[in-house]
Amino acid sequence: MADTKILLSEKEIPRQWYNIMADMPQLPGPPLHPATKKPVGPDDLSAIFPMALIEQEMSAERWITIPDEVLDIYALWRPTPLYRAKRLEAVLKTPAHIYYKYEGVSPAGSHKPNTAVPQAYYNKKAGITRIATETGAGQWGSSMALAGKMFGLEVAVYMVRVSYDQKPYRKIAMETWGATVNPSPSSLTNSGRKALEADPDSPGSLGLAISEAVEDAATHSDTNYALGSVLNHVLLHQTVIGQEAKKQLAIAGEYPDIVIGCCGGGSNFGGISFPFLFDEARGKKVRALAVEPASCPTLSKGEFRYDFGDTAGLTPLMMMYTLGHDFMPPGIHAGGLRYHGDSPLVSQLCRDGLIEAKAYRQLACFEAAVIFARSEGIIPAPETSHAIRAAIDEALICKEEGKEKCILFNLSGHGYLDLAAYSDYLGGKLSDYEYPEEMIRKSLSRLPVI
Repeated sequence: MADTKILLSEKEIPRQWYNIMADMPQLPGPPLHPATKKPVGPDDLSAIFPMALIEQEMSAERWITIPDEVLDIYALWRPTPLYRAKRLEAVLKTPAHIYYKYEGVSPAGSHKPNTAVPQAYYNKKAGITRIATETGAGQWGSSMALAGKMFGLEVAVYMVRVSYDQKPYRKIAMETWGATVNPSPSSLTNSGRKALEADPDSPGSLGLAISEAVEDAATHSDTNYALGSVLNHVLLHQTVIGQEAKKQLAIAGEYPDIVIGCCGGGSNFGGISFPFLFDEARGKKVRALAVEPASCPTLSKGEFRYDFGDTAGLTPLMMMYTLGHDFMPPGIHAGGLRYHGDSPLVSQLCRDGLIEAKAYRQLACFEAAVIFARSEGIIPAPETSHAIRAAIDEALICKEEGKEKCILFNLSGHGYLDLAAYSDYLGGKLSDYEYPEEMIRKSLSRLPVI
């Protein structure tokens, strides 16, 4: 009988992060200064980031060593298990072999501590005493709160208002780890006050919460900014996921035909897929599929051009697929995927046809999440339900074609603090929302011209 879960020992935690920039046929355009529109240098970023992270952001080295202090904390939950979804396969009656990498075993319940811990470590080493950050669904904020506590850093979190209201237990988790949590838009920053003046009932957005956190960091000498997705160094840190998965699949005697991850900013998709794209650059064939919500279809319907990473225009301009930095997404429950842009690395790979992108509506994703929960037992985060939907659909195609393929997806977090979303779904209160084309065009019309 094939093993249900494949485990690695702590000695097998990856010792290096994989930097995909060393293997990309074409790199993204450089980030540009928001005022001068010229490429930013290390000095431009040093006001809000420690130099070690700036170096990683710009590095072309293929492998970057993970510090021992970070590995010691990784060992609290890494390596994470790889599961063969045999019960889901039976329900679907598919010849496909479905595997999922379960990142929900981390203390914060998601993949986000993989980058929160090194970011806290490098900031502490640089003499920083306080971190300002944003969060959508709360997974990143709780991860940064956890990592900050482990290194003795104060953490201030700006949480998107709609998630602040929808997910009170995320807020409690952050506060339990010692963080201060502010609903965004808030009255604490110029960016927040301006947004509240325009709309006192604003649901907020990740772009706006980023503006508030960046402004906080830039106006406090003891504070740096930390971002949970999008940036190169964040995706770099997440590659421990895919590296472990490769070892585990090798133990099972398998290699994936398709690797799937949900995609908002790109960290969870990059974490699972980049180590397999390393193989593809050396002649191995693999499909990589980034799955996003139809209500925030960045890769599917956005434009590939320079845009700000935040609503107020405080961050550098990045070359990426974007819906426009003032795009205000609807209050879907997959809060971690409500971002107007995408990682420049993921965007460039998509532009070059090296990865695929697909958008799903909310109800189809929750349907998949319930099928998964009732077969595999784990209630997934709403974000992860997008990857599950795609994995199920790929498995059903295998069934129709009578083909035995290997499907790997990243179960990036559990949904036990998202049960209100499941209550709404099971009670018939959720509805589908596909962002209107005319609204996307309107937002894109206000993009900066470079």
